[in-house]
Amino acid sequence: MTRFNDKIDFMGPNFLLESEVSRRLYHEHAATMPICDYHSHLSPEEIASNRRFDDLTELWLKGDHYKWRAMRCAGIDERRITGDVSSRERFQAWAETVPDCLGNPLYHWTHLELRHPLGIENTLLSPATAEEIWTRSQERLAHPELHAQGILDSFDVRTICTTDDPCDSLDLHRRHAASDANVQMLPTFRPDNVLKIEQDGFLDYLDKLSAASGIMIHRFDDLLAALHQRLEHFAAAGCCLSDHSLEKPAFVVPPSTATLDRLLERRRAGQRLDAEECAGYTTAVLLWLGREYARRGWVMQLHLGAARSVSQRGLDEIGANSGFDAIGDATYGEPLAALLDTLDRNRNLPRTVMYNLNPRDNEMLASLAGSFQSDGIPGKVQFGAAWWFNDQRDGIERQLTTQMQFSLLRHFVGMLTDSRSLLSFSRHDYFRRIFCNLLGRQMTSGELPNDLDRIGELVRAVCYDNVQRYLFTR
Repeated sequence: MTRFNDKIDFMGPNFLLESEVSRRLYHEHAATMPICDYHSHLSPEEIASNRRFDDLTELWLKGDHYKWRAMRCAGIDERRITGDVSSRERFQAWAETVPDCLGNPLYHWTHLELRHPLGIENTLLSPATAEEIWTRSQERLAHPELHAQGILDSFDVRTICTTDDPCDSLDLHRRHAASDANVQMLPTFRPDNVLKIEQDGFLDYLDKLSAASGIMIHRFDDLLAALHQRLEHFAAAGCCLSDHSLEKPAFVVPPSTATLDRLLERRRAGQRLDAEECAGYTTAVLLWLGREYARRGWVMQLHLGAARSVSQRGLDEIGANSGFDAIGDATYGEPLAALLDTLDRNRNLPRTVMYNLNPRDNEMLASLAGSFQSDGIPGKVQFGAAWWFNDQRDGIERQLTTQMQFSLLRHFVGMLTDSRSLLSFSRHDYFRRIFCNLLGRQMTSGELPNDLDRIGELVRAVCYDNVQRYLFTR
Protein backbone atom coordinates (compact mmCIF):
# COMPACT_ATOMS: atom_id res chain seq x y z
CA MET A 1 0.00 0.00 0.00
CA THR A 2 1.29 3.46 -0.91
CA ARG A 3 1.28 5.72 2.10
CA PHE A 4 0.88 9.49 2.02
CA ASN A 5 4.15 11.18 2.91
CA ASP A 6 3.14 13.73 5.49
CA LYS A 7 6.65 15.21 5.46
CA ILE A 8 5.98 16.85 2.09
CA ASP A 9 4.47 20.24 2.84
CA PHE A 10 1.92 21.62 0.43
CA MET A 11 3.73 24.40 -1.45
CA GLY A 12 6.53 24.39 1.12
CA PRO A 13 9.98 25.99 0.68
CA ASN A 14 10.87 23.42 -1.98
CA PHE A 15 7.62 23.72 -3.91
CA LEU A 16 8.13 22.44 -7.50
CA LEU A 17 11.80 21.64 -6.77
CA GLU A 18 12.20 17.89 -7.19
CA SER A 19 15.93 17.41 -6.57
CA GLU A 20 18.66 18.71 -4.32
CA VAL A 21 20.43 20.39 -7.22
CA SER A 22 17.25 22.19 -8.35
CA ARG A 23 16.76 23.39 -4.77
CA ARG A 24 20.26 24.78 -4.64
CA LEU A 25 19.82 26.54 -7.99
CA TYR A 26 16.65 28.14 -6.74
CA HIS A 27 17.61 29.06 -3.18
CA GLU A 28 21.20 30.11 -3.90
CA HIS A 29 20.64 31.85 -7.23
CA ALA A 30 17.10 32.46 -8.50
CA ALA A 31 15.50 33.49 -5.22
CA THR A 32 18.12 36.16 -4.64
CA MET A 33 17.55 38.02 -7.91
CA PRO A 34 15.49 41.22 -8.20
CA ILE A 35 12.74 41.66 -10.79
CA CYS A 36 12.57 43.69 -13.97
CA ASP A 37 9.02 43.25 -15.24
CA TYR A 38 9.18 44.46 -18.83
CA HIS A 39 5.53 43.95 -19.76
CA SER A 40 2.56 44.56 -17.49
CA HIS A 41 -0.85 46.18 -17.49
CA LEU A 42 -0.51 47.69 -14.03
CA SER A 43 -2.10 51.05 -13.33
CA PRO A 44 0.45 53.90 -13.36
CA GLU A 45 -1.92 55.83 -11.10
CA GLU A 46 -1.84 53.13 -8.42
CA ILE A 47 1.95 53.06 -8.44
CA ALA A 48 2.56 56.82 -8.67
CA SER A 49 0.08 57.55 -5.88
CA ASN A 50 1.30 54.63 -3.75
CA ARG A 51 -2.32 53.53 -3.49
CA ARG A 52 -3.68 52.15 -0.25
CA PHE A 53 -6.13 49.32 -0.94
CA ASP A 54 -9.31 49.18 1.10
CA ASP A 55 -9.72 45.44 0.87
CA LEU A 56 -8.50 42.24 -0.75
CA THR A 57 -11.05 42.42 -3.56
CA GLU A 58 -9.72 45.79 -4.71
CA LEU A 59 -6.15 44.50 -4.62
CA TRP A 60 -6.71 40.97 -5.86
CA LEU A 61 -9.91 40.40 -7.82
CA LYS A 62 -10.65 43.67 -9.59
CA GLY A 63 -9.67 43.30 -13.23
CA ASP A 64 -8.29 39.75 -12.86
CA HIS A 65 -10.01 37.96 -15.72
CA TYR A 66 -8.13 34.72 -14.95
CA LYS A 67 -10.10 34.47 -11.72
CA TRP A 68 -13.30 35.69 -13.39
CA ARG A 69 -13.12 32.86 -15.94
CA ALA A 70 -12.66 30.30 -13.19
CA MET A 71 -15.64 31.63 -11.26
CA ARG A 72 -17.81 31.40 -14.37
CA CYS A 73 -16.62 27.82 -14.90
CA ALA A 74 -17.67 27.07 -11.32
CA GLY A 75 -21.18 28.39 -12.00
CA ILE A 76 -20.88 31.59 -9.99
CA ASP A 77 -23.49 34.14 -11.00
CA GLU A 78 -22.00 37.02 -13.00
CA ARG A 79 -23.45 39.55 -10.58
CA ARG A 80 -21.12 38.18 -7.88
CA ILE A 81 -18.12 38.40 -10.25
CA THR A 82 -18.39 41.78 -11.96
CA GLY A 83 -21.77 43.07 -10.74
CA ASP A 84 -23.01 45.40 -8.04
CA VAL A 85 -22.32 43.29 -4.97
CA SER A 86 -20.07 44.23 -2.07
CA SER A 87 -16.34 43.60 -2.06
CA ARG A 88 -16.84 41.02 0.67
CA GLU A 89 -19.40 39.13 -1.41
CA ARG A 90 -17.09 39.09 -4.44
CA PHE A 91 -14.32 37.68 -2.28
CA GLN A 92 -16.70 35.04 -0.95
CA ALA A 93 -17.50 34.01 -4.53
CA TRP A 94 -13.79 33.53 -5.19
CA ALA A 95 -13.38 31.58 -1.94
CA GLU A 96 -16.18 29.26 -3.09
CA THR A 97 -14.36 28.72 -6.40
CA VAL A 98 -10.82 28.06 -5.16
CA PRO A 99 -11.40 24.48 -3.91
CA ASP A 100 -12.60 23.60 -7.42
CA CYS A 101 -9.31 24.90 -8.88
CA LEU A 102 -7.23 21.89 -7.86
CA GLY A 103 -4.95 21.11 -10.79
CA ASN A 104 -5.36 24.59 -12.22
CA PRO A 105 -2.42 27.02 -11.83
CA LEU A 106 -4.82 29.43 -10.14
CA TYR A 107 -4.78 27.16 -7.09
CA HIS A 108 -1.02 27.60 -6.76
CA TRP A 109 -1.04 31.29 -7.66
CA THR A 110 -3.77 32.01 -5.12
CA HIS A 111 -1.81 30.54 -2.25
CA LEU A 112 1.50 32.04 -3.41
CA GLU A 113 -0.18 35.45 -3.39
CA LEU A 114 -1.72 34.92 0.03
CA ARG A 115 1.66 33.96 1.44
CA HIS A 116 3.56 36.81 -0.12
CA PRO A 117 3.12 39.63 0.56
CA LEU A 118 0.03 39.09 2.73
CA GLY A 119 1.79 36.69 5.08
CA ILE A 120 -1.13 34.24 5.22
CA GLU A 121 0.40 30.76 5.40
CA ASN A 122 -0.83 27.27 6.25
CA THR A 123 -4.44 28.24 5.51
CA LEU A 124 -6.14 27.11 2.31
CA LEU A 125 -8.73 29.50 0.93
CA SER A 126 -12.23 28.01 0.99
CA PRO A 127 -15.71 29.09 2.08
CA ALA A 128 -14.85 27.90 5.59
CA THR A 129 -11.68 30.03 5.84
CA ALA A 130 -12.88 33.05 3.87
CA GLU A 131 -13.79 35.16 6.90
CA GLU A 132 -10.50 34.45 8.66
CA ILE A 133 -8.46 35.31 5.56
CA TRP A 134 -10.54 38.42 4.86
CA THR A 135 -10.02 39.70 8.43
CA ARG A 136 -6.30 38.97 8.47
CA SER A 137 -5.82 40.62 5.08
CA GLN A 138 -7.70 43.72 6.25
CA GLU A 139 -5.27 44.07 9.13
CA ARG A 140 -2.27 43.70 6.83
CA LEU A 141 -3.57 46.13 4.19
CA ALA A 142 -3.65 48.92 6.77
CA HIS A 143 0.16 48.91 6.94
CA PRO A 144 2.28 51.01 4.51
CA GLU A 145 4.24 47.96 3.36
CA LEU A 146 1.03 46.75 1.71
CA HIS A 147 0.47 49.99 -0.18
CA ALA A 148 1.31 49.77 -3.89
CA GLN A 149 4.99 50.71 -3.69
CA GLY A 150 5.49 48.63 -0.56
CA ILE A 151 4.18 45.58 -2.41
CA LEU A 152 6.61 46.21 -5.26
CA ASP A 153 9.47 46.61 -2.77
CA SER A 154 8.53 43.36 -1.05
CA PHE A 155 9.05 41.50 -4.35
CA ASP A 156 12.28 43.44 -4.99
CA VAL A 157 10.88 44.88 -8.21
CA ARG A 158 13.47 47.29 -9.60
CA THR A 159 11.80 48.19 -12.90
CA ILE A 160 8.18 47.97 -14.03
CA CYS A 161 7.08 48.75 -17.60
CA THR A 162 3.45 49.74 -17.99
CA THR A 163 1.45 49.58 -21.24
CA ASP A 164 0.37 52.99 -22.50
CA ASP A 165 -1.58 54.52 -25.36
CA PRO A 166 0.31 57.02 -27.55
CA CYS A 167 -2.16 59.72 -26.47
CA ASP A 168 -1.31 59.33 -22.79
CA SER A 169 0.09 62.46 -21.16
CA LEU A 170 2.52 60.32 -19.10
CA ASP A 171 2.13 62.83 -16.26
CA LEU A 172 1.97 59.96 -13.77
CA HIS A 173 5.26 58.52 -15.03
CA ARG A 174 6.98 61.88 -14.72
CA ARG A 175 5.53 62.42 -11.25
CA HIS A 176 6.72 59.00 -10.17
CA ALA A 177 10.19 59.56 -11.63
CA ALA A 178 10.50 62.74 -9.57
CA SER A 179 9.58 60.92 -6.35
CA ASP A 180 11.81 58.96 -3.99
CA ALA A 181 10.20 55.61 -4.84
CA ASN A 182 12.54 52.64 -5.12
CA VAL A 183 10.98 51.16 -8.23
CA GLN A 184 11.55 52.61 -11.70
CA MET A 185 8.32 52.89 -13.72
CA LEU A 186 8.70 53.24 -17.49
CA PRO A 187 6.01 53.64 -20.17
CA THR A 188 5.59 51.32 -23.14
CA PHE A 189 4.35 52.70 -26.46
CA ARG A 190 1.34 50.63 -27.62
CA PRO A 191 -0.25 52.06 -30.79
CA ASP A 192 -2.82 49.30 -31.44
CA ASN A 193 -5.66 51.78 -31.95
CA VAL A 194 -3.88 53.54 -34.78
CA LEU A 195 -3.05 50.26 -36.55
CA LYS A 196 -6.61 48.97 -36.77
CA ILE A 197 -8.08 51.11 -39.50
CA GLU A 198 -11.07 48.78 -39.77
CA GLN A 199 -12.29 49.18 -36.18
CA ASP A 200 -15.40 51.25 -35.48
CA GLY A 201 -13.64 53.76 -33.25
CA PHE A 202 -10.74 54.44 -35.61
CA LEU A 203 -11.86 57.93 -36.68
CA ASP A 204 -12.53 59.00 -33.11
CA TYR A 205 -9.07 57.79 -32.23
CA LEU A 206 -7.47 59.83 -35.01
CA ASP A 207 -9.16 62.91 -33.54
CA LYS A 208 -7.80 62.00 -30.13
CA LEU A 209 -4.30 61.54 -31.56
CA SER A 210 -4.58 64.89 -33.34
CA ALA A 211 -5.45 66.60 -30.07
CA ALA A 212 -2.61 64.90 -28.17
CA SER A 213 0.02 65.66 -30.81
CA GLY A 214 -1.22 69.09 -31.94
CA ILE A 215 -1.18 67.87 -35.55
CA MET A 216 -4.37 67.64 -37.58
CA ILE A 217 -4.47 64.28 -39.35
CA HIS A 218 -5.82 64.41 -42.88
CA ARG A 219 -3.12 62.61 -44.88
CA PHE A 220 -0.86 59.68 -44.17
CA ASP A 221 2.14 61.96 -43.66
CA ASP A 222 0.12 63.84 -41.04
CA LEU A 223 -0.45 60.56 -39.22
CA LEU A 224 3.26 59.80 -39.25
CA ALA A 225 4.06 63.30 -38.01
CA ALA A 226 1.61 62.85 -35.14
CA LEU A 227 3.11 59.48 -34.25
CA HIS A 228 6.60 60.98 -34.40
CA GLN A 229 5.58 63.67 -31.93
CA ARG A 230 4.19 61.05 -29.55
CA LEU A 231 7.33 58.90 -29.88
CA GLU A 232 9.38 61.94 -28.87
CA HIS A 233 7.02 62.49 -25.95
CA PHE A 234 7.44 58.88 -24.78
CA ALA A 235 11.20 58.98 -25.25
CA ALA A 236 11.40 62.02 -22.99
CA ALA A 237 9.69 59.96 -20.28
CA GLY A 238 12.28 57.17 -20.52
CA CYS A 239 10.40 54.81 -22.82
CA CYS A 240 12.52 52.08 -24.39
CA LEU A 241 9.85 49.58 -25.48
CA SER A 242 6.88 49.35 -27.80
CA ASP A 243 4.18 46.70 -27.87
CA HIS A 244 1.74 45.50 -30.52
CA SER A 245 -1.13 43.06 -30.34
CA LEU A 246 -1.40 41.41 -33.76
CA GLU A 247 -4.24 38.91 -33.70
CA LYS A 248 -3.86 37.83 -37.35
CA PRO A 249 -0.65 39.32 -38.71
CA ALA A 250 -0.87 40.25 -42.37
CA PHE A 251 1.85 41.61 -44.61
CA VAL A 252 1.54 43.01 -48.11
CA VAL A 253 3.66 45.26 -50.26
CA PRO A 254 3.01 48.70 -48.74
CA PRO A 255 0.83 50.96 -50.91
CA SER A 256 2.05 54.31 -52.19
CA THR A 257 1.58 57.38 -50.03
CA ALA A 258 -1.10 58.59 -52.46
CA THR A 259 -3.01 55.31 -52.02
CA LEU A 260 -2.68 55.55 -48.23
CA ASP A 261 -4.05 59.10 -48.38
CA ARG A 262 -7.07 57.81 -50.30
CA LEU A 263 -7.62 55.03 -47.74
CA LEU A 264 -7.73 57.58 -44.92
CA GLU A 265 -10.00 59.82 -46.96
CA ARG A 266 -12.41 56.95 -47.63
CA ARG A 267 -12.50 56.03 -43.93
CA ARG A 268 -13.17 59.68 -43.12
CA ALA A 269 -16.12 59.46 -45.50
CA GLY A 270 -17.47 56.47 -43.57
CA GLN A 271 -16.52 53.82 -46.11
CA ARG A 272 -15.32 50.35 -45.21
CA LEU A 273 -12.07 48.96 -46.59
CA ASP A 274 -11.49 45.41 -47.76
CA ALA A 275 -8.98 43.06 -46.09
CA GLU A 276 -6.21 43.77 -48.61
CA GLU A 277 -6.54 47.51 -48.14
CA CYS A 278 -6.51 47.19 -44.36
CA ALA A 279 -3.43 44.98 -44.54
CA GLY A 280 -1.68 47.52 -46.76
CA TYR A 281 -2.33 50.33 -44.32
CA THR A 282 -1.27 48.27 -41.26
CA THR A 283 1.89 47.08 -43.02
CA ALA A 284 2.89 50.63 -43.93
CA VAL A 285 2.42 51.90 -40.35
CA LEU A 286 4.21 48.91 -38.82
CA LEU A 287 7.21 49.27 -41.10
CA TRP A 288 7.49 52.97 -40.35
CA LEU A 289 7.22 52.32 -36.61
CA GLY A 290 9.75 49.49 -36.76
CA ARG A 291 12.30 51.79 -38.38
CA GLU A 292 11.62 54.43 -35.73
CA TYR A 293 12.12 51.90 -32.93
CA ALA A 294 15.40 50.75 -34.46
CA ARG A 295 16.63 54.32 -34.82
CA ARG A 296 15.87 55.00 -31.16
CA GLY A 297 17.30 51.73 -29.87
CA TRP A 298 13.90 50.61 -28.54
CA VAL A 299 12.63 47.05 -28.18
CA MET A 300 9.59 46.04 -30.25
CA GLN A 301 7.23 43.50 -28.70
CA LEU A 302 4.76 41.51 -30.83
CA HIS A 303 1.92 39.61 -29.14
CA LEU A 304 0.61 37.18 -31.74
CA GLY A 305 -2.44 35.02 -32.23
CA ALA A 306 -5.07 35.96 -29.65
CA ALA A 307 -8.75 35.54 -30.46
CA ARG A 308 -10.20 38.44 -28.51
CA SER A 309 -13.75 38.84 -27.20
CA VAL A 310 -15.03 35.69 -28.89
CA SER A 311 -18.24 35.92 -26.85
CA GLN A 312 -20.28 38.79 -28.26
CA ARG A 313 -22.68 38.61 -25.34
CA GLY A 314 -19.80 38.79 -22.88
CA LEU A 315 -18.33 41.77 -24.72
CA ASP A 316 -21.68 43.57 -24.81
CA GLU A 317 -22.54 42.92 -21.16
CA ILE A 318 -19.14 43.09 -19.43
CA GLY A 319 -16.69 44.62 -21.91
CA ALA A 320 -13.28 43.83 -23.37
CA ASN A 321 -10.47 42.21 -21.34
CA SER A 322 -13.00 40.47 -19.14
CA GLY A 323 -12.20 36.81 -19.71
CA PHE A 324 -13.91 36.16 -23.05
CA ASP A 325 -10.74 35.61 -25.08
CA ALA A 326 -9.25 32.41 -26.49
CA ILE A 327 -6.29 30.97 -28.37
CA GLY A 328 -6.47 31.92 -32.04
CA ASP A 329 -6.02 29.42 -34.86
CA ALA A 330 -4.62 31.69 -37.58
CA THR A 331 -1.33 30.87 -39.30
CA TYR A 332 1.03 33.80 -39.65
CA GLY A 333 4.59 32.51 -40.12
CA GLU A 334 5.06 33.78 -43.68
CA PRO A 335 3.65 37.30 -43.24
CA LEU A 336 5.56 37.72 -39.99
CA ALA A 337 8.78 36.59 -41.69
CA ALA A 338 8.13 39.10 -44.49
CA LEU A 339 7.66 41.92 -41.97
CA LEU A 340 10.88 41.11 -40.14
CA ASP A 341 12.81 40.61 -43.37
CA THR A 342 11.68 43.90 -44.87
CA LEU A 343 12.95 45.76 -41.80
CA ASP A 344 16.12 43.69 -41.63
CA ARG A 345 17.19 44.26 -45.26
CA ASN A 346 18.41 47.77 -44.50
CA ARG A 347 19.30 47.02 -40.87
CA ASN A 348 16.13 48.66 -39.61
CA LEU A 349 14.94 45.70 -37.55
CA PRO A 350 14.83 46.68 -33.87
CA ARG A 351 15.46 44.30 -31.03
CA THR A 352 12.25 42.27 -31.05
CA VAL A 353 10.43 39.96 -28.64
CA MET A 354 7.69 37.76 -30.13
CA TYR A 355 5.07 36.00 -28.01
CA ASN A 356 2.68 33.36 -29.35
CA LEU A 357 -0.61 32.38 -27.76
CA ASN A 358 -1.04 29.10 -29.62
CA PRO A 359 1.61 26.65 -28.31
CA ARG A 360 1.47 24.96 -31.70
CA ASP A 361 3.54 27.90 -32.93
CA ASN A 362 6.44 27.53 -30.47
CA GLU A 363 8.89 25.95 -32.88
CA MET A 364 7.86 28.13 -35.80
CA LEU A 365 8.36 31.34 -33.84
CA ALA A 366 11.64 30.20 -32.23
CA SER A 367 13.09 29.19 -35.59
CA LEU A 368 11.97 32.49 -37.11
CA ALA A 369 13.67 34.42 -34.31
CA GLY A 370 16.90 32.56 -34.99
CA SER A 371 16.92 33.75 -38.60
CA PHE A 372 17.30 37.43 -37.65
CA GLN A 373 20.21 37.51 -35.20
CA SER A 374 22.78 40.17 -36.03
CA ASP A 375 24.51 43.43 -35.18
CA GLY A 376 26.51 41.99 -32.29
CA ILE A 377 23.43 41.96 -30.03
CA PRO A 378 23.06 38.70 -28.04
CA GLY A 379 19.53 37.38 -28.59
CA LYS A 380 18.52 40.35 -30.74
CA VAL A 381 15.23 38.71 -31.78
CA GLN A 382 13.66 36.73 -28.97
CA PHE A 383 11.12 33.93 -28.70
CA GLY A 384 9.28 35.49 -25.77
CA ALA A 385 8.14 34.07 -22.44
CA ALA A 386 5.16 31.73 -22.16
CA TRP A 387 2.22 34.09 -22.57
CA TRP A 388 -1.30 34.19 -21.12
CA PHE A 389 -2.84 30.73 -21.49
CA ASN A 390 0.68 29.28 -21.54
CA ASP A 391 2.08 30.78 -18.33
CA GLN A 392 1.49 27.59 -16.31
CA ARG A 393 3.94 24.81 -15.54
CA ASP A 394 3.49 22.81 -18.74
CA GLY A 395 3.53 25.91 -20.96
CA ILE A 396 6.59 27.38 -19.25
CA GLU A 397 8.52 24.11 -19.53
CA ARG A 398 7.61 23.80 -23.22
CA GLN A 399 8.67 27.38 -23.92
CA LEU A 400 11.97 26.90 -22.09
CA THR A 401 12.64 23.59 -23.84
CA THR A 402 11.98 25.17 -27.24
CA GLN A 403 14.23 28.06 -26.26
CA MET A 404 17.01 25.60 -25.39
CA GLN A 405 16.66 23.62 -28.60
CA PHE A 406 16.22 26.44 -31.13
CA SER A 407 18.16 29.30 -29.58
CA LEU A 408 20.61 30.07 -26.77
CA LEU A 409 18.96 29.92 -23.38
CA ARG A 410 21.87 31.94 -21.99
CA HIS A 411 20.50 35.07 -23.70
CA PHE A 412 16.76 34.62 -22.98
CA VAL A 413 15.23 37.71 -21.34
CA GLY A 414 13.05 35.73 -18.98
CA MET A 415 9.62 36.07 -17.38
CA LEU A 416 7.08 38.87 -17.10
CA THR A 417 3.67 39.19 -15.45
CA ASP A 418 1.46 40.63 -18.25
CA SER A 419 -0.90 41.36 -15.36
CA ARG A 420 -3.19 44.00 -13.90
CA SER A 421 -2.61 42.85 -10.31
CA LEU A 422 0.25 43.92 -8.04
CA LEU A 423 0.18 40.49 -6.43
CA SER A 424 1.05 38.78 -9.71
CA PHE A 425 4.78 39.24 -9.15
CA SER A 426 4.59 35.89 -7.38
CA ARG A 427 4.52 34.47 -10.93
CA HIS A 428 8.20 35.36 -11.22
CA ASP A 429 8.83 33.05 -8.27
CA TYR A 430 6.62 30.40 -9.88
CA PHE A 431 8.63 30.69 -13.13
CA ARG A 432 11.97 30.59 -11.32
CA ARG A 433 11.06 27.40 -9.47
CA ILE A 434 9.95 25.71 -12.70
CA PHE A 435 13.09 26.93 -14.46
CA CYS A 436 15.43 25.69 -11.73
CA ASN A 437 13.63 22.35 -11.56
CA LEU A 438 13.99 21.85 -15.33
CA LEU A 439 17.70 22.63 -15.20
CA GLY A 440 18.17 20.47 -12.10
CA ARG A 441 16.46 17.56 -13.81
CA GLN A 442 18.85 17.84 -16.76
CA MET A 443 21.87 18.14 -14.47
CA THR A 444 20.80 15.04 -12.56
CA SER A 445 20.31 13.05 -15.77
CA GLY A 446 23.68 14.12 -17.17
CA GLU A 447 22.23 16.27 -19.96
CA LEU A 448 23.83 19.35 -18.41
CA PRO A 449 27.15 19.49 -16.54
CA ASN A 450 26.86 19.11 -12.79
CA ASP A 451 28.42 22.54 -12.29
CA LEU A 452 26.39 24.66 -9.88
CA ASP A 453 28.46 27.76 -10.45
CA ARG A 454 28.09 27.64 -14.24
CA ILE A 455 24.38 26.76 -14.23
CA GLY A 456 23.77 29.20 -11.38
CA GLU A 457 25.21 31.99 -13.53
CA LEU A 458 22.77 30.95 -16.28
CA VAL A 459 19.89 31.13 -13.79
CA ARG A 460 20.85 34.64 -12.67
CA ALA A 461 21.18 35.77 -16.28
CA VAL A 462 17.70 34.59 -17.29
CA CYS A 463 16.02 35.79 -14.10
CA TYR A 464 17.32 39.36 -14.27
CA ASP A 465 20.68 40.19 -15.84
CA ASN A 466 19.73 39.53 -19.47
CA VAL A 467 16.66 41.76 -19.53
CA GLN A 468 18.58 44.61 -17.92
CA ARG A 469 21.21 44.40 -20.65
CA TYR A 470 18.64 43.92 -23.40
CA LEU A 471 16.51 46.93 -22.45
CA PHE A 472 19.07 49.45 -21.36
CA THR A 473 22.16 48.83 -23.50
CA ARG A 474 21.98 51.00 -26.61
